[in-house]
Amino acid sequence: MSTKPAMPPVEQLKGRQLGRILIKMGRIRRAEVSEALDVQKKQGGPIGSILVMLGHITEDDLNLALAAQVGMEPVDLGRRDVPPEVVNLVPAQMANTYKVVPFDYDEDRHCISVAVASPDNFQATDDLQTLMGFNVRAAICTGDDLQKALDRYYPEDQEESIAGLIEEIRDDETLAKFEARGDSIDLDELKEMAEANPVKKLLNLVLLQAIRDKASDVHFEPFEDEFKMRYRIDGVLYEMVPPPRYIAMAITSRIKVMANLDIAERRLPQDGRIELVVGGNPVDLRVAVLPTMFGESVVMRILDRANVALDLDKLGLRDDDLVGFRQLIRKPNGIIINTGPTGCGKTTTLYAALRELNTPEVKILTTEDPVEYDIDGMVQCQIRSEIGLTFARCLRSFLRQDPDIILVGEVRDLETAQISVQASLTGHLVLTTLHTNDAPSSIARLLDLGMEPFLVTATLEAVVAQRLVRRVCEHCKTEFQPSEQLLMELDLTPDDVAGKTLYYGKGCDYCNNTGYRGRVGIYETMTLDDDIREAIINQSSTAVLRDMAVKRGMRTLRESGLLAIFDGVTTIEEVVKETVLE
Repeated sequence: MSTKPAMPPVEQLKGRQLGRILIKMGRIRRAEVSEALDVQKKQGGPIGSILVMLGHITEDDLNLALAAQVGMEPVDLGRRDVPPEVVNLVPAQMANTYKVVPFDYDEDRHCISVAVASPDNFQATDDLQTLMGFNVRAAICTGDDLQKALDRYYPEDQEESIAGLIEEIRDDETLAKFEARGDSIDLDELKEMAEANPVKKLLNLVLLQAIRDKASDVHFEPFEDEFKMRYRIDGVLYEMVPPPRYIAMAITSRIKVMANLDIAERRLPQDGRIELVVGGNPVDLRVAVLPTMFGESVVMRILDRANVALDLDKLGLRDDDLVGFRQLIRKPNGIIINTGPTGCGKTTTLYAALRELNTPEVKILTTEDPVEYDIDGMVQCQIRSEIGLTFARCLRSFLRQDPDIILVGEVRDLETAQISVQASLTGHLVLTTLHTNDAPSSIARLLDLGMEPFLVTATLEAVVAQRLVRRVCEHCKTEFQPSEQLLMELDLTPDDVAGKTLYYGKGCDYCNNTGYRGRVGIYETMTLDDDIREAIINQSSTAVLRDMAVKRGMRTLRESGLLAIFDGVTTIEEVVKETVLE
């Protein structure tokens, strides 16, 4: 940048056309702008990209001009020496994730100045504001300068660890004065604790690491003598190094500030949401605060759209199940129920189905509690029971919105079940969820809610039950010969597995030495035919319905699990844990 003409003041460039800015910057001549405009008339595209393609300017020149257009000042990081106290305001992991380098800090205005290499990186400034609580001013620099500054100020071997930050917190005199204070902390002191830089850095590091490790939840739990932090990865909780007990309120308050919750309210549960973009991927954090005996317990559900495959082909459905499921979701009307315990992937399966059905000629309405992923082209309605906006009330309005397909988050009561039936009888396809152990027991659950058997048989097309089992890590997958004792857990004999290869994960860096990486669904689909409908009207037991469904080709959860074991996808332990022998 130093060998090129000096930049005019940004005030002279802001809001002008890109070609004019580049001429004023001395990067191109008028003739070159005219040439680019001629190319643009013939083939279209942004003028800046065309100038780069023609070789008249570099990507750095373009970024500098685009930044000047929106009023961003340039900064030459190569000629600046950033003080350590400014560098320490942004954790290393955060600087490297968001590609920002702080170079100035105004304490009076609580404003941090950061260098970015792209004027489009506005999300980094928004997230810095959310995560760190600063006012943020962005300046533009070249990509080379930014990378050199990141290598200089945030070398990889010095990247902060959670354990290191906890030691820093133990040594922090400002925070130490809150030790042994219990709950006798006033609001101003609480705000001071929540704004303490070590607290903010620790929380951000925990969140960024959780997102990087593909955790689904982060738990912050106060007990009498300790404060636990835990991740849930692939359905299993792992404990982290616990921070000092006395910063529990500081961390909880910091989370509340980020989620726009009331930090003064410590007696009632609160729910909130934090929106971030990490590594270019939008990540939603759902925050649930619960008052307990020893303080507030906080659970953050991480909804990382990049981490969820909303694609029917990637869920784990076997080829024959997939063909059947695609036929079901293309029916013109009727009810399809997806069932299983909390956290077994029901919502993901239904979203994947809706995404496939989501075309311009189809109107899809969803009513959810809460809305987990917002998808273009679908009208999604958030349940708010505190103001009387229930599933039933939403559904009544839906029928006047001319839908083709309706997703009901969950059938919890008779009223919701009745309106779902009414919707399917009037020519709509209804997708919904229930909490039952397997597909056949869903019938008993609907009847238990008070539904008439003839209405169930008239509208219900199929019940799909599912579980999630952990995948064997591809990087440390190892063949093994199971013992007879292990086979007995699945009611198998050595003859049953003769000629089949079974695998387990030895554990490696890629899977954090767990032997597993990611999860996959196992499914059982009970499709209703005339005989099963007649058995429901005659109020046959769940066991009878199950036998009838199996005779008609239903593959049980346990059988699906066995096939996943023989395919080398999962292990015997996982299938035993998630399914029961029928």
